[in-house]
Amino acid sequence: MIIIERASKRYGRRAVVDDVSTSIKAGKLTTLIGANGAGKSTLLSLVGRLIDGEGRYIIEGKSISDYRKGELAKSLSMLRQNNHITIRISVRELVSFGRFPYSKSKLTDRDHQIVEKALKAMDLTTLADSYLDQLSGGERQRAFIAMTVAQDTKYLLLDEPLNNLDMVHSVEIMRLLRSLVDEQGKSVVLVLHDINFASSYSDEIIALKGGKLLYHGPPQEVITTEALWEIYGMHIPVIEQEGKRYCLFY
Repeated sequence: MIIIERASKRYGRRAVVDDVSTSIKAGKLTTLIGANGAGKSTLLSLVGRLIDGEGRYIIEGKSISDYRKGELAKSLSMLRQNNHITIRISVRELVSFGRFPYSKSKLTDRDHQIVEKALKAMDLTTLADSYLDQLSGGERQRAFIAMTVAQDTKYLLLDEPLNNLDMVHSVEIMRLLRSLVDEQGKSVVLVLHDINFASSYSDEIIALKGGKLLYHGPPQEVITTEALWEIYGMHIPVIEQEGKRYCLFY
């Protein structure tokens, strides 16, 4: 479990994350939703120790500040919203970086197997020897997700993993993340803008607005017309089909 106690991040007088306290259950897929500027990415970065802020963050009963960097990388992996690599490397080399916390630069047979499995899961096997600058935006995004998956941590924090992806690959990635939870017991935390993906695949949804926590619960509690009005300021009809809720915001 990840426990978040009074998380706050300010830039000058502006609170981007404002006194948020909640917990993220292990073995679940949890999605952060909210309008632009709600504080979703900032909260995820605070949990992942990518930025400093106020509050306390506890992973598996241990304060995140007590984890050594290499130790934390074996428990928690994070995909940033914007990823930039300045050196020219292949897709396979990028994905292999996910194994660095375990084997450094000397990959074992097991490391290679995990890398190849991640490449296959992201439909990148035929592109494994291509350079990143030869890929489309969607292909690069899948490569970075593969690197995160190859890190093989219990907790995966993914900031807008569906960026630049078409419908087919978006669905494939959400199904993969769902399978990591259901079949491998991983704990996945996502920032998503598509609330229908959030509704369809999440166990729990955290809704933020103006840096504050508005809702945290299962999709049945958060994906309602009334709640969505409070979160987004839009009247969004919601229908239910086969036990899942879909938002008609088009």
